[in-house]
Amino acid sequence: MSTLPDDTLRKILVQIQQTAVQSQRALNISKQQSASKDRERRILQLTIDEIQSIEGDVNLYKGVGKMFMMVPRKTMEQEFKTQEKELTDDINNLNKKAKYLEKQFNDAQSQLRDIFHHSPKQ
Repeated sequence: MSTLPDDTLRKILVQIQQTAVQSQRALNISKQQSASKDRERRILQLTIDEIQSIEGDVNLYKGVGKMFMMVPRKTMEQEFKTQEKELTDDINNLNKKAKYLEKQFNDAQSQLRDIFHHSPKQ
């Protein structure tokens, strides 16, 4: 391995470290968002289960601002199922993003290890 000037090596190390730190932060944010959306989805699933367990022709009300509006059961179920699908898609996208960021972080750490492992001993 050819030796690089100290200034160039320092710049490369700083850039790799910044990449690792940014990836780690973005990974943590992505995991938090995924956990939050998963909680929302579970609450929505419980709500859907409750609505489906009610028998007969029951009035359902939806909160709109400071008031409640009567909504047909089928409409309410369809809205909740649509929201659940959107949340599931969001969670899947966040998990893909997390895998990419984790790979990016691991690559940056690996590069740092390689640089320090191959650097001449002083």
